[in-house]
Amino acid sequence: MMLVIPAIDIKGGQCVRLQQGRFEDETVYFPDPVKTAQLWRIENAKILHLVDLDGALSGNRANLEVIKKIVNSVDIPVQIGGGIRTLDDIRSYLEIGVCRVIIGTAAVKNPDLVRQAIDEFGPRAIIVGIDASNGKVAIKGWTETSPLDAVDLALQMKEYGLQRIIFTDISKDGMLQGPNLDATKNLAVQSGIKITASGGVSGFRDLIALKELEPFGVDSVIVGKALYENRFPCQVLWRECEKGLEVEKEIKVFTEHDFRKKPGAVC
Repeated sequence: MMLVIPAIDIKGGQCVRLQQGRFEDETVYFPDPVKTAQLWRIENAKILHLVDLDGALSGNRANLEVIKKIVNSVDIPVQIGGGIRTLDDIRSYLEIGVCRVIIGTAAVKNPDLVRQAIDEFGPRAIIVGIDASNGKVAIKGWTETSPLDAVDLALQMKEYGLQRIIFTDISKDGMLQGPNLDATKNLAVQSGIKITASGGVSGFRDLIALKELEPFGVDSVIVGKALYENRFPCQVLWRECEKGLEVEKEIKVFTEHDFRKKPGAVC
């Protein structure tokens, strides 16, 4: 089964999407990321992928309060990336109920942080995000490209006990042209680590194509722009059925029926 994970990218307190990681090329889809998270939950999301774009540039926990509100508003696990540079950053997110923390730039600049984080918080709580351009790892919110090869970084992280990578081909991100299947498969095969694919999904056919990579360790996919632009046929039915829906009331029903995630739940 290919797990589909909706993405919520936060910039300036709003839910946005970028094209190929360019901060100057953004589209604001929803002004309230909390309501966006609740919407994806009602549409049966099993986990949410959050990115603090402001944090990715500044290296600070710029949207911590918004992220905390999201965690408290849904009954499913939430993972977060963007601007995570220290153990204190990781700890602060885990303390507010985030399930998994994604380390990106710091895995290149300070790889020992990954080892320390896995030792302290366990391998299930830590993911490394590898964002690549022509096979080379991009850092600092994709504004710089390092000389480090994506596969080499993955193998280094594996030595520290890493169990999962989120892999994004920057050239595909936000373009709705399909994911880079060859690069995703290559990273999974070469590293032997579980891979969450990201970037370029344009519709259900891409999900079917990614499902063919399951035997190689690609077991999930993050979807952003295609969801926001209703590229999946079933979304038309969702929208028709949800006319007039009170999101907060529906979330209250979820929590009252004990669907709320329990402390220490494994995601």
